Amino acid sequence: MKKKLNQLEATAICGNDISSSCLYVSALAIVYSGQYAWISLLVVAFVLFLFRKIYGEVVGALPLNGGAYNALLNTTKKSTASLAAALTVLSYMATAVISASEAVKYAYSIWNFIPVLPVTIALMFCFMTLVIIGIGESSKVAIVIFLFHLFSLTLLCAFCVVFFAQNGFETLMLNYKVPVEGSVFSALFLGFSAAMLGISGFESSANYVEEQEAGVFPKTLRNMWVVVTVFNPLIAFLALAIIPLHIIESNQDALLSHMASISGGNWLSILVGIDAALVLSGAVLTSFVGVGGLMERMALDRILPKFLLKKNKSGSSYLIYSLFFILCVSILLATKGNLAKLAGVYTIAFLSVMVLFGLGNMMLKINRAKLPRPERSSWLGLAVAILAVMVAMAGNILLNPSYLAIFTEYLIPTLIVIFFMLYRTYIFRGFLDILSYIFPERGQLFKTLNLHTKKLLAAINRQQFVFFTNHDDVATLNKVMLYIKNNEPTRILKIVAVVNEEHTVTPNLKKDIEVLNRAYPDIHIHFIEEEGVFGPEKIKELSKRWGIPTNFMFIGSPGDKFPYKIQELGDVRLII
Repeated sequence: MKKKLNQLEATAICGNDISSSCLYVSALAIVYSGQYAWISLLVVAFVLFLFRKIYGEVVGALPLNGGAYNALLNTTKKSTASLAAALTVLSYMATAVISASEAVKYAYSIWNFIPVLPVTIALMFCFMTLVIIGIGESSKVAIVIFLFHLFSLTLLCAFCVVFFAQNGFETLMLNYKVPVEGSVFSALFLGFSAAMLGISGFESSANYVEEQEAGVFPKTLRNMWVVVTVFNPLIAFLALAIIPLHIIESNQDALLSHMASISGGNWLSILVGIDAALVLSGAVLTSFVGVGGLMERMALDRILPKFLLKKNKSGSSYLIYSLFFILCVSILLATKGNLAKLAGVYTIAFLSVMVLFGLGNMMLKINRAKLPRPERSSWLGLAVAILAVMVAMAGNILLNPSYLAIFTEYLIPTLIVIFFMLYRTYIFRGFLDILSYIFPERGQLFKTLNLHTKKLLAAINRQQFVFFTNHDDVATLNKVMLYIKNNEPTRILKIVAVVNEEHTVTPNLKKDIEVLNRAYPDIHIHFIEEEGVFGPEKIKELSKRWGIPTNFMFIGSPGDKFPYKIQELGDVRLII
C-alpha cells in the first residue's frame, strides 16, 4: 500500500510555497501601504482564516484531489470545473517559473558565477525528477527546506527585535510621520490587494489531499495560516521599526537580506540569501506536486488525454510531470527570463482560483446540503471571503492594468485545449459536416478523413457510464440524464440498482426508465438489478467486471445515515 504523507510532510510541501511569500510580500505591502503595511497583512491573515473553514468544509465533504476543480465538478457543470482547472494549472506554471527563476537569482547574488537561465531550467528538472521518483521522497526534501526556512525567519526576527530594542523607537516614529499618498483607506486597500499574493500556496494542499493521512489536511491549513499570520505582519513591522521608509522602498527586491545585514551583519544576510534560494526552490516542488494531483484527475475525467495517466514503478504519472516541465521551460524561454508578464498571469489566475473555490463551497451548501462534512463555514464568512478576494483582484488590476491583457493571452490557449477535449464530439461531428460540404464527390481523401473521424467519435461514445439508484423517481433520473447529456460524451448509460433482502427496487422504477429511454433516444439506457450490498467493494467489483473506471460512476448526494465516507467510494462523482 502506498505510504501517505504525515502532517509535517504534507505541510512542508505546501508550506514552502506560502511561507516563501514573506520574501516579497512584506516589502510589496510597504510600498503601497507605507507604515500601515502590517495592518494590511493582518487583514490578509483574517481572510485566510475564513478560507480555512471554506477549504475545510469542501475538502472534508469531498476529500479527492483537484482542489477547486474537484469542488466544482461535484457541485456544478463540468465546463465550470474545467475553467477552475485551467486557472489552477496556469497559476502553478507561473509559480514554478517565477519561484525557480527568483531562487537562482538569489543564489546568483551570493555566487555571481552562476549562469541564471540554464541553472533555472536545471532546478526545475531536478524537482521534476524528484516527483517522478515519488512524492514520499520529494516530501523529505521539502521538510529540510521548510524547517531551515522557519529557523532562518525566526533568527532574523530575533536579531531585528534586539536591534530595535537597542536603538529605540526613533526610526519607527519617523516612518509614521511620513505622509501617505491619498487617504489611509486607499493605502490599506492597495496594500491589501498586493499582499493577497502572500497566500499563494494555500490552495495547494487540496490538490494532493488523497496522498495525505486521514485528518492531516485541516492541520496543513492551520499550519500555513499560523506561518502567514505570524511572520508576514511581523517582518513588515520590524522593517518599519529599523529601516527608514525610503530605504525600504529602494531595497524592495531584497528587503529581508537588507534587514539581516543591518541587524546581524553580513553572515546573517548570506544565510537569508541561501534560505531564500532554498525556499523558493521548495515552491517549485509545491507546483509539481499540486499540478500532478490536479492533472491526473483531469485526465481521469477525459479533460486531458488519457495517455498522461501512464505510471512508472513508483506509481508516479511521469508523463504529466514531464509535460508540465516542458511547458514551464517553454514559458521561461519565451519570456527570456523576464518574468514581469508572468506576474500578471500568476496574480489573476491565483485570485480567480480562490474565488472559484469559494463559489464551489457555496454550491456545496446549496446543491449538496445533505452531504456529511466535518466542519462548516458560515454564510457570512463565505460571502466576506469571496468579496475580499474579488476586491484584491480589482486592486491588482488597478495597480497593473496590463496584467489583465497578459493574463488573457495565456488563458485563451489553455482554454482552447481544455474545451476542445470537453466538446470534441461536437467538433468532430461539425468536421464531418464540413467534409461532406467540401468534398461532394466523396473522393479518397474524404473517405480517409471521414473514416478516421468516425473511429474517434465511436471510441469516445463507447465509454459507458453508471448511475447507482434503487428508489429515485423519474424527475430525479431526468436530472441525471440532463447532466450526462450536457457533460459527458457517451451513448451508453447503465442505471444500476443494488438489491438484497433489505433494499428492493421501487415498483415504478422500470417504467420510469422506459420513459427516459424514449425521451433520450441518443443514449441507450440499460437497467441492471445487481445482487449484493452497495458500498466500496461492490463499486470496485463492478468497475473491474465492466471495465468502467470509478470516476465514470455517479451517485446522488448521500445523507447523514450513509455508512461510508465519499473517499471510500473511490472517484465516484456526485451529480444530483
